[in-house]
Amino acid sequence: MKIIITLLLSTLLLCANTHNEDITKQAIVKIYNVAKKPNYLSPWTSAMQSSSGSGSIIEGGYILTNAHVVANQAFLEVQRYGERKRYIAKVFAVSHQADLALLKVEDKAFSEGVIPLTFGTLPEVEQKIVVYGYPMGGSTLSATIGVVSRVEHHVYAHSGETFLAVQVDAAVNPGNSGGPALSDGKIVGVVMQVITKSQNIGYLVPVSMVQHFIEDMKDGHYDGFAELGIGTQKLENPAMRRYYGLDDNVSGKLIDKIVFKSSMKAVLKEGDILTAIDGHNIENDGTVAFRNHEFTDYNYYVDKHQIGEEIVLDIIRDKKPMRVKGTLKNRADDVFLVKTTEYDRMPTYYIYGGYIFSPLTRNLIRSTNRNRLRMSCLASKWQETEQDEVVVLLKVLASDISRGDNNFGMWAIDTINGKPFKNFKEFYEMMEKSKEKYIVLEDKDGVKVIIDREEALGKQDELLKKYNIEYDRSEDLRK
Repeated sequence: MKIIITLLLSTLLLCANTHNEDITKQAIVKIYNVAKKPNYLSPWTSAMQSSSGSGSIIEGGYILTNAHVVANQAFLEVQRYGERKRYIAKVFAVSHQADLALLKVEDKAFSEGVIPLTFGTLPEVEQKIVVYGYPMGGSTLSATIGVVSRVEHHVYAHSGETFLAVQVDAAVNPGNSGGPALSDGKIVGVVMQVITKSQNIGYLVPVSMVQHFIEDMKDGHYDGFAELGIGTQKLENPAMRRYYGLDDNVSGKLIDKIVFKSSMKAVLKEGDILTAIDGHNIENDGTVAFRNHEFTDYNYYVDKHQIGEEIVLDIIRDKKPMRVKGTLKNRADDVFLVKTTEYDRMPTYYIYGGYIFSPLTRNLIRSTNRNRLRMSCLASKWQETEQDEVVVLLKVLASDISRGDNNFGMWAIDTINGKPFKNFKEFYEMMEKSKEKYIVLEDKDGVKVIIDREEALGKQDELLKKYNIEYDRSEDLRK
């Protein structure tokens, strides 16, 4: 009798698990994206590109996926597990910072009968997970099983910013992006990226980042993840520690820079020792404990806040400990001279007599190897003055008025007729309003490009027609 009961219970559990798995699969979707991919070297052109990814239906009928799955989208369709019909979808919200997006389907038939997936908690190392999605190698739903290998800060390839990530050993391939990683039937992460030429090393956007993004979007506006706007240095060197009068019981990071636009300027000074955030001790290598025996970058406790919230910082100033409070107001784009990677928009450009100008973006730097060292150096700089954008002479269209200048490309401009400018918009307005006979463009080393204004304007239409360019400026400038 005991054997019969045991077999019966085993059968019931197997049926229950099969039923639960089937319910879970109903919430997994395949996403089809036809994207308008900009050409940053010829910014008036673009190309259509088709791709696919994965997603999951969550509360409210929203589809949770990666931002890179729907980036630059021109037309989106989604398809539920076990169905052949595709539904038109639209992007409801997107965080290119955290590589997350929410989609919405207007047709209510799409989500009928679906039990949305719910969120779990940040997974533990060695915790088992199941990754669902539609990777390459087939057209039906794929499920792979693995465990969590580590949890720590990692660079998000889509944005280039660093946030908490979950490393897993489950097989993750192109097409898996945006699919959920489940543990006990709940979402603990969203598949984000893999390390190529590795043995099953994949990364998830952790559930904590997902919940931060959803909470941020509740007011209908995306604020993003906060940036303190400070530069710090490790305090592991014994001589440095003695110099600042730190004993073995004190750990933290030296603040060696307060960025020009940082909201922390009001409460921090260069030379302060940052010892704790919201009461969480910072180690000398810049890490914090977020769980017992687990450490990650100290920005973990910054990322837990929404922009506009108050943060508590423990510091040592002039060898005296104190506690200060500041309001988080900045994102990375507010403090860096070159903005983070952009999506969902065509690049800005301006043509003047065959000379093509553009703001320097990370997208542009990625598009060419020309002058890469100099451009990458600029991209690593914080804003230090009122100037908040770099303008480059992208390239020069060959003509009789530009002879000798055709070798200029990806050339950073500092002044127009001796006058500096704040950003591309101000540069554009100065060019448009100039009445000087010659426009003199100069870089910080004194190298010049000189344009005869009347000659350039006289040749403009002819050059545009010759190079088959419809407009001499991007749509945002035409508005």
